[in-house]
Formats: sequence, C-alpha cells, structure tokens
Amino acid sequence: MALKRRNKVDASFSMSSMTDIVFLLLIFFMVTSTLIAPNALKLLLPESNNQTAAKPITTVSITADLKYYVNTDGNVRRVAFSEIEPALQKSIGNNPEAYVSLHTDKSVPVEQVVKVMNIARRNKYKLILATAPER
Repeated sequence: MALKRRNKVDASFSMSSMTDIVFLLLIFFMVTSTLIAPNALKLLLPESNNQTAAKPITTVSITADLKYYVNTDGNVRRVAFSEIEPALQKSIGNNPEAYVSLHTDKSVPVEQVVKVMNIARRNKYKLILATAPER
C-alpha cells in the first residue's frame, strides 16, 4: 500500500509584509521626530571676530571648586549662590544698559553657568560670558 500525503507543507516565509511594517514604522518615526521642538536656550552668537567694547558694571566669577565671587566697584567678595541676585540688584539696580561679566573656569558644569544666566535674564541684564584662558 502506497500512501502518499496530499498536502505538502511549504517551509518558506514571505518577508514582504515584515518589510512593509518596518518601512511604515521608519516613516512614522521620521515624521514625529521632526515635529518635536528641542527645549534649548536661545543664544545670540557673534557674527565676526571683532569684539564689542562693552564695559561691564559688575563681574560674577565661578571658580573650579564652585565658589562664587561678585566684583562691584572694585570690591571682590565671596558670596553664596543665593546672595548673587541681591548683590547684582544692589550694584546695578534697574539700569537697562547694564552689562554683567560672567567669568567661569572651563571645568565648571554648564548647569551652574545657566543658573547665573537665568538670574541675569530675570533682571534683564545683558550678560558677557568669558572663560579662563588655557594655560
């Protein structure tokens, strides 16, 4: 008796539906990633190598060990972070043309620099950012 199977199982797999799904996911992620706006600081960067001569009224310095110094009228004093804003308000007041120079060491975390930049923005002071020269 010769019994043969009538139904043969095909072991092949069609990848066309899988590639369609991957292609649709790729398009979806490309479209959604362009709609997301990054949350960043708006910085006005200089357009030339010439420096403008803006004389800062006050200088705020941050050392590598995160100590804050405020220089008002040639008097340099160490202050806590919470004392920076009152010291700037006392020395500058509501002067709309006030420049504050921020001197930081290159090893200072950006978070600390941004905190001082936010103080200047809240009080509408113009900020000049400077880093220590390389040695």
